[in-house]
Amino acid sequence: MARSAAQLIDGIRRGQRRALAQSITAVESEHPQQVRLGQEVLEALLPNTGGAVRVGISGVPGVGKSTFVEALGLHLTGQGLKVAVLAVDPSSPVSKGSILGDKTRMEALAKDERAFIRPSPSSGTLGGVARRTREALLLCEAAGYDVVLVETVGVGQSEAQVAQMVDSFLLLMLPAGGDELQGVKRGILELTDVLVVNKADGELIEQAKETATQYRRGLHLCSPRHLGWTVPVQLMSALHKEGIAEVWTSLQEHRAFLTSSGQLQVLREQQRVQWMQHVLHEEVLQRFIEQHQAELKEAESRVRLGQLAPTRAVLDLLHKDDLAPPE
Repeated sequence: MARSAAQLIDGIRRGQRRALAQSITAVESEHPQQVRLGQEVLEALLPNTGGAVRVGISGVPGVGKSTFVEALGLHLTGQGLKVAVLAVDPSSPVSKGSILGDKTRMEALAKDERAFIRPSPSSGTLGGVARRTREALLLCEAAGYDVVLVETVGVGQSEAQVAQMVDSFLLLMLPAGGDELQGVKRGILELTDVLVVNKADGELIEQAKETATQYRRGLHLCSPRHLGWTVPVQLMSALHKEGIAEVWTSLQEHRAFLTSSGQLQVLREQQRVQWMQHVLHEEVLQRFIEQHQAELKEAESRVRLGQLAPTRAVLDLLHKDDLAPPE
């Protein structure tokens, strides 16, 4: 039986996981009635948001993100904290649903009563970041979760998008040789607040130490995301749960730095504006597509055949809607 907005709001304030899950489903929905329901719940709960530590976690495929998230999550719940994990999955091109199954990859954490795991299909959104991840994050805060971890697929532009919605951005890297280190883009390092070299165990320990040293040198050449913050580079073995406490300490120190320097408030204000702009771009594009389907199909056909340049096609379409820039 579907619950009303009032029932969902009350349930979330009471920390009910079912109410939280249903509300996130509503804000992620494409159905107009569900969208209205989700937004009504979210707007009512805005005064209850903003208190959680927001952490974005990214890294190349195979670096052990899910193992790390589970290890960190269990460490935090062991300290009495409530932890929410928003794991952005690549979507199936057929069903549009999540295909990685985060709850099966984080089985121990999924069973923890103080944890909430929500896989969110990206549904084609640029960079793999789910369309309504921001809303889901706020709903988790309203439900009383102390820490919200946003795990990305680690491809494309997802890192930049996640960095815009979290306080601390943690990058997981593998022990690597010189060639692999040279391939790391400066842009991703400039987004990073805490860098962790994972899988620092067994035969890889010495290589991990050398990798960490090289990252420390490289970070000196990058502008920090937050003025005055020196990015720590740490070794960790998520599999053996070694170094987890130290990583959490670094995240706490970063949060304390942002608060004491006044940058946290500024960051949150910027996040709200960026969120509005993101939704605006998305809604304007969607409405334009819905209102100009015939013209779009004709333009796409001419572009496909090489009869019309893509940029010219876009400018012509916008001109039809009186949105083209002046001559």
